Amino acid sequence: MISFILWLILFVLCWPLAILALLLYPIVWLLLLPFRLLGIAVGGVLELIKAIVFLPARLIKGR
Repeated sequence: MISFILWLILFVLCWPLAILALLLYPIVWLLLLPFRLLGIAVGGVLELIKAIVFLPARLIKGR
C-alpha cells in the first residue's frame, strides 16, 4: 500500500517518470527472478548442512 501511495506521489510530481517506472517494473522483476531462485536454493542447502551438523547433538540429546 505504501509503494502505491509513493507511486501516486511520483505520478503527481513527475508523470513521465511514473509511467516509465510502471512499464519497467515487470522487466526488472523478471531480471531479478533468477537471483531470488538462487537465494532460495542457497538457503535450502545451508539449512541441510545445518541439519547434518546438528544431527549428532540431537541424537545424543534424545529427541
